[in-house]
Amino acid sequence: MTAKALVLGGRTGLLGQALARTLAAHDWTVAALGREDGDLHNVDFLKEHLDRTAPDVVFNTVGWTQVDAAEDEKDAALRWNRALPDSLARMVKGTSCHLMHYSTDFVFSGAGERPYTETDTPKPLSVYGASKLAGEQAVLRLAPENSCVVRTAWLFGPGRKNFVSTILEACHRRDTISVVHDQVGSPTYTLDLAYWSLLLAEKRATGIVHAVNSGQASWCDLACESVSLAGAPCRVDPIPSSEWPQRAPRPTFSPLDTAHLTALTGQTPRPWPQALRDYLFKEYLPAHSARH
Repeated sequence: MTAKALVLGGRTGLLGQALARTLAAHDWTVAALGREDGDLHNVDFLKEHLDRTAPDVVFNTVGWTQVDAAEDEKDAALRWNRALPDSLARMVKGTSCHLMHYSTDFVFSGAGERPYTETDTPKPLSVYGASKLAGEQAVLRLAPENSCVVRTAWLFGPGRKNFVSTILEACHRRDTISVVHDQVGSPTYTLDLAYWSLLLAEKRATGIVHAVNSGQASWCDLACESVSLAGAPCRVDPIPSSEWPQRAPRPTFSPLDTAHLTALTGQTPRPWPQALRDYLFKEYLPAHSARH
């Protein structure tokens, strides 16, 4: 029997689109639900969609992602990042439906010197990170037997503006761009993440799982590799975070360890530069050429 998925954010979200595409390619029946369809905070509206689609798995990719704005709009960030997953967890609790909820490396302080594992203690530095942690805790407290929290980071992929596309578009407008070199994390390709998510869903994985491409990079490393692969005509200048002030503090070192993902799925995530190459040559550059 064909598995059914409900992907929140499946039509417009960066990860949501990748999930919808990947699940459909593996013969899942996919329904999408987003902010454009109605009030996701209305419990009756949300439950009506779950009842009508009767999914085997709900993938929640919707959230508040404006890291700096969250510092001044805490209630809104909590509404999307804690209250919505709380409602979803209450709806799937005790049912055969599985919930896959996505979180972030920003739940950590970034003060360590090794990649974070699922058992490391979170210590968010920002309102955004704290709101995502609260969402994780709600999901795992309410529906521990049929939910999985997937922590990921630094997403790039087709279908929506992302760091890589922003850098390359800036390179066509300017001779030089400045990018911070002292924040290090795990760049992640959305289509790879979507495939790992599919495997985790098939396994009915529970608890927390870190899912990112292997290796680590600074924002400057990721920008330089993107510019080099695309042959973009500009120079990337490394700068410290102090020269690019932002409202919310960021983790300095927040790569994620994926040993648990590999143990669950048998998949060792490929290095991020290899995934970046696929994104650029199979997705971004062909689409960009078509527009121009």
